[in-house]
Amino acid sequence: MVNESYRILDWIKSIRQAGFSVAIDDFGSGLSSLSFAKDVPADIIKIDRSLLSGNCENEKERIVLECIFSFANRLGLTTVTEGVETREQLEFLRTCDCKKIQGYIFAKPMPAEEYLELCRTHTKIEQTADILQAQAPASAVNLLMGVVFRKYPLVIFANLTRNSFYMMAYENFTSTSCQSTGIFDELIVHGASTMHPDDKEPFLTTFSRENLLKAYEEGKKEVSLTTRQLGDDGVYRTVETVDYFVKSESSNDVLVITLCENR
Repeated sequence: MVNESYRILDWIKSIRQAGFSVAIDDFGSGLSSLSFAKDVPADIIKIDRSLLSGNCENEKERIVLECIFSFANRLGLTTVTEGVETREQLEFLRTCDCKKIQGYIFAKPMPAEEYLELCRTHTKIEQTADILQAQAPASAVNLLMGVVFRKYPLVIFANLTRNSFYMMAYENFTSTSCQSTGIFDELIVHGASTMHPDDKEPFLTTFSRENLLKAYEEGKKEVSLTTRQLGDDGVYRTVETVDYFVKSESSNDVLVITLCENR
């Protein structure tokens, strides 16, 4: 069974290399899964109509759809929603940064000659509202995160209370040898190991978990330091690291978001 999966993935890769686009169809139906979207080198993800059964009026349904569009956009997938039939569904999907929409709200199956005539006479449907007014919070967050990741190639989310972290973004940074998740204390030691000798101790002191927790108790909103970091190419570059303390409504843990920018 595992070998069969590998053969399927190799076949899909060969299709893309030949210049064809690959779509994951009926995502959200019983046979689809997040791991499938993760493993298959697809270009398009088509959202199954079953996820629209509540006419986008159910809060849980809206949250699920917003999450699907969020991860699909982060993976660089073009989103297509199937089976759109009502104005309520259409207006909600427009706020979710859905790239393409298909369904009976536009047209039902028809003979080829009618379809060709429709293509000939079709006019563009105008937006009913300013996108800034219609934008759903989840879609606005996606746009904001896109700007953050563009400016800061290294973004880390850490839980100081539980001594853990994970990388939210790690692209085109000075050093590419860091693990994506693990123990926060070990992350700081690793970071110091890539610093200029004169910057190692200041980095360890500033960003040690003990000192960050102390800064948080003192009411500080952020902690920052500029250092010189050795890149994979053997060149030192100036890096600004800023830790922002954040609060979660669901936990009393001390959380921090780290933004690192090459200068």
